[in-house]
Amino acid sequence: MTTSIASPALRSISLDRVGYDDTPADRVDRSVPVEAPIAIEYNGIGYAVMMGTPTDLADFVTGFTLSEGLAHADELSEPQVVPVEGGWVARLNLPPRSLPRILERARSRVSESGCGICGIDSIAAALAPLPKVIARIEVAREAIAHALKALSDRQLLGQATGATHAAAFCAPTGEILAVREDVGRHNALDKLVGTLARSGVSPATGFVVLSARCSQELVEKCVRAGFPLLITISAPTSLAIDRAREAGLALGVLARHDTMLIANDPHKLIA
Repeated sequence: MTTSIASPALRSISLDRVGYDDTPADRVDRSVPVEAPIAIEYNGIGYAVMMGTPTDLADFVTGFTLSEGLAHADELSEPQVVPVEGGWVARLNLPPRSLPRILERARSRVSESGCGICGIDSIAAALAPLPKVIARIEVAREAIAHALKALSDRQLLGQATGATHAAAFCAPTGEILAVREDVGRHNALDKLVGTLARSGVSPATGFVVLSARCSQELVEKCVRAGFPLLITISAPTSLAIDRAREAGLALGVLARHDTMLIANDPHKLIA
């Protein structure tokens, strides 16, 4: 479950560096993360186009599929990732029971405009009931602090660019077992879910640390994947806390080197 910086992830560009006075500019080379369109196809049908970093795309499409609730891990084929002009296509075959949702998504895209999610029906779908988190682990606060301290050393793309998010899967002891990075925080988490599924590792056996603010979508992805505990470095939204409490997901936010806010911990997982 290790990863390294591949050539599609980085681009070096020359920029002018200036101060806030009359000092002449100097030229610097800077590494920036690649952001590219990634088309996701199921059974030959276009489902979504995401903007992301084109690394670990087999993990990404696997995790995205599981996070969307389209199939179970044991129902997935091996993804096919194909470079195309301007971006990438990630293809996956799903079981017949998944086809109605795929086709409905394809039909709805034809009529979408603006933000693409409008109306009472869409709001109801966005706030559909979540499954209950049933996994139970015990994590000492010192273990969370250990994981937070170790994460920066595992963010290879982040170190090179300063412009990406990371999602880490940690053992209850705080040992980081896997890290995935992307310009999008949702994509990084999907990649992490995917690499665990493809490696046969149960999300129920550890916890997640995210270098991002805690939004409702990230909470829901963790719940659907089966993680018992989510730790985020930045602040949560109100809906993220509400959804975590609804599903029983233990949630720690604004996690710093010395303190953390516990937004939800109904089963006292954080010792």
